[in-house]
Amino acid sequence: MKKEIIAYIEAVGPVTMDQLADHFQARSAKEFTNLIKQVSQMEGHRQLSFDDHGRIALPEKKKKNRVTLTGIFRANKNGFGFVTVDEAEDDLFVSRNDVNYAIEGDRVEVAIKKVADRLKGTVAEAEVIDILEHSLKTAVGQLVFDEDKKEFAGYIKSKNQKISQPIYLKKSALVLDGTEIVKVDIEQYPNKKRDYFVATIRDVIGHKDDVGIDVLEVLESMDILSEFPDEVLAEANQIPDQPTEKDYEGRLDLRKEIIFTIDGADAKDLDDAVHIKQLKNGNLELGVHIADVSHYVTEGSALDKEALNRGTSVYVTDRVVPMLPERLSNGICSLNPNVDRLTQSAIMEINRKGRVVKHWIGQTVINTTYRMTYADVNRMIAGDKAKQEEFSKIVPSVEKMVLLHETLEAMRIKRGALNFDTSEAKIIVNKEGLPVDIQLRQRGIAERMIESFMLVANETVAEHFSQLELPFIYRIHEEPKTDKLQKFIDYASSFGLGIAGTASSITSDALQDLMARVAEEPYADVLNMMLLRSMQQARYSEHNHGHYGLGADYYTHFTSPIRRYPDLLVHRMVRQYSTVTPEVVAHFEAEIPAIAKQTSSLERRAIEAEREVEAMKKAEYMQEFVGQEFDGVVSSIVKFGLFVELPNTVEGLIHIQHLPEFYHYNERTLTLKGEKSGRTFRVGQSIRIQLTRADKLTGEIDFAHVPSDMDQIEPPLKAVRKSKSHANRDRSDRTGRGKGKGHRQEDVIHRSSKKGKEKKKKPFYKEVAKGKRKKRR
Repeated sequence: MKKEIIAYIEAVGPVTMDQLADHFQARSAKEFTNLIKQVSQMEGHRQLSFDDHGRIALPEKKKKNRVTLTGIFRANKNGFGFVTVDEAEDDLFVSRNDVNYAIEGDRVEVAIKKVADRLKGTVAEAEVIDILEHSLKTAVGQLVFDEDKKEFAGYIKSKNQKISQPIYLKKSALVLDGTEIVKVDIEQYPNKKRDYFVATIRDVIGHKDDVGIDVLEVLESMDILSEFPDEVLAEANQIPDQPTEKDYEGRLDLRKEIIFTIDGADAKDLDDAVHIKQLKNGNLELGVHIADVSHYVTEGSALDKEALNRGTSVYVTDRVVPMLPERLSNGICSLNPNVDRLTQSAIMEINRKGRVVKHWIGQTVINTTYRMTYADVNRMIAGDKAKQEEFSKIVPSVEKMVLLHETLEAMRIKRGALNFDTSEAKIIVNKEGLPVDIQLRQRGIAERMIESFMLVANETVAEHFSQLELPFIYRIHEEPKTDKLQKFIDYASSFGLGIAGTASSITSDALQDLMARVAEEPYADVLNMMLLRSMQQARYSEHNHGHYGLGADYYTHFTSPIRRYPDLLVHRMVRQYSTVTPEVVAHFEAEIPAIAKQTSSLERRAIEAEREVEAMKKAEYMQEFVGQEFDGVVSSIVKFGLFVELPNTVEGLIHIQHLPEFYHYNERTLTLKGEKSGRTFRVGQSIRIQLTRADKLTGEIDFAHVPSDMDQIEPPLKAVRKSKSHANRDRSDRTGRGKGKGHRQEDVIHRSSKKGKEKKKKPFYKEVAKGKRKKRR
């Protein structure tokens, strides 16, 4: 139909809708409606356009002799954007005037306006000349009536800050009162003639005062759906509650082993369990047993298709949107204590150096002894006699596990694995969905121990199939890009820290050594975050490129098939590769690339949703503290101001416009320096702030700087502007680089030694107490 429409317009030129209907003999109301929908869809994909007379026409021909590229447009809420052409290359910058109505996620064609200049540090600039495919198909927002546009039922303003235009809704048979939160299907997109979207209502997902509607609105806007389709639930209900004897056939029976789970106290989907024992040769046998989800979720089934569409479970403040229905995730696929469960296991013999010298991977059946929590195991490790007596059966196992964890951790450190431990917050909400507290998540030995065991199992499975040279899905983390790593090296040097090697040749060992040297410094957490930001994003791939952050040559995801689709795929391959045939190899070789790309994208969507909900809830929590003062740490510095993080992980911005004088930004050292006062802000510095704004709708938090004895005062810029010879002499004294031309004074690196002990900060809850915070009931 698309080809026929294009061919007809090419032959006769622009036509009206009636002319098009006559040509295609669309005489009935249904045929005419379908034709309108087809034309609307083609307009959305820029295959058709409307001319000045409202006729349907073909898009204007692109300008000749222009080099064009295609990529994905990433919007900024301020109107400009970037286009990703290749993950391995820098993005192209698109100014506000060159966006050409592209929106977040669109596949676009761009023309280069200005090439990158690496010497000047500028990126390539481009303009969008065509939108090849819109990614935004649905939107969510509260209905707003508009008397000025009576042809529409009203409009919604999406919470998505990257969409600035209103979305007008066609009238429907629904009776609406203006309190509804609706989900809509986009039919028409903004263009030169119409600076708004046109959509139809798909569903009313709730009302503005419903409990938890704010989180649901974020999830629905990203097409993260809480409800499962009926056919998926029906298929899940057909699965039995317990394994049958037939299910045990061909499986290694481990029901007599001392196997137990260790999870958080509130976890319900227990998908991993462990056992350990000493071997006669002195090595340790570690068994990592994972729920065999692939036994129940078969390839091509409704459950499988829905799991792939979701890609991953999504964990937000007050809920989990699971990849699989709860009947599976919390039922037969959960390794609950004292019941038989089907598993896939990686059983490894590990020597005193942490090396896996032998392994076995296959189908098993287990029966766990205990359902342990991290808290209880940490108490056992700390010597809690009551807990040790309560769980006496597994005390010897826990003792061996601690020793093995220490060995594995030392092995990873020795090979150059990077430690990206950062502070994570847990937001506590009440029954009304209101945030009442923000707590730091604690990671004890038990948490790190289970992490060590899952890591070694994932590595072992990945290496096993890589050595067999079979098609496989890997979890890869490529080496950081040189330019980003150079910025980190420059920043580290502002603290007087030297790093062996250059940005293009530095090893993970050198970075690890640097982080070990600053572990006790007050700026260690910030430096750790800066290093994390310089890394590339981990992703799934059919090609093995190793895992830079872990220092691992082989890595995959095998240990969480309840909540991640790649793990489910790995389990499927473990089963089917037990008999390798050309058909099985060809099948996975064809399937894996698309699955790797899709699940990487869905993982990024989940992370974005989690961050957006967290920012919203943190801002909502902080609203009642507006006007109060706190101590924080400068977490990052940009041209337009500085971000400050409080001890409870809440982060806010001090905009440069709200500082009392002009501040010079030094990109190399990431500092802001007052021109008159010499007051200097640098990453990792403790400062006093006042909370001035907390906006739940945008998730934005604003601070104001409060002068205190924590401020760092250096010679003001005006005081050091002397004659050229004096300036060069000063530069030589401070940097040891001798004379030079063309250097700005703010590029000089100032170093100062710490004197005395750092003043101990008050806990965040004590700061809150100053404001006489009212408790929410």
